[in-house]
Amino acid sequence: MKRIVILFSGTGSNLENIIQKLHKKTLLVVKAITNNPHAKGIGRAKKYGIDVEVIDHKLFGTREVFDQKLVEVIEEVDPDLVVLAGFMRILTPVFTNRIKNAINIHPSLLPLFKGAKAIEQSYHSDMKVAGVTVHWVSEELDSGDIIDQACFHRENESFEEFEEKIHALEHELYPKVIEKVLKEKSHQKV
Repeated sequence: MKRIVILFSGTGSNLENIIQKLHKKTLLVVKAITNNPHAKGIGRAKKYGIDVEVIDHKLFGTREVFDQKLVEVIEEVDPDLVVLAGFMRILTPVFTNRIKNAINIHPSLLPLFKGAKAIEQSYHSDMKVAGVTVHWVSEELDSGDIIDQACFHRENESFEEFEEKIHALEHELYPKVIEKVLKEKSHQKV
């Protein structure tokens, strides 16, 4: 069975969605890693018996030193894929040069609206559609090769309704893409 590591920073809704839909069915979540010792996702992962490691980025002098520790922890469990699920850290070449099989989900139709404010920027745009993108992690923020996207036509939603639609799309698309990537990359390791 394929093995994944999930990186997260916050509430862990994508983390829990992946665990519920895929863990012990089509893959094993062998570890969840967070940079935030107060992340609500810690409890969500532990509820399913997932090993959680906290690597508090504030305890490391630079992004590179943090990324080195992150890489070491990932390499210890030797996953087939690293899945970023709300991991709010900009990764350096220390990570991207060593961890080749890492994917991320972003709450906009890339290449539009990169970065942490993507939902707000998308909501306030004149675009008639909005959506999410799954892409390979690369050295440049939200710029790796796009694997898949999903979208919806906008109606006059409130911001809260818009955000709910974005998260619902993430929860639908991400598990499917994870399974697809693992099938395509079946002969490779991280």
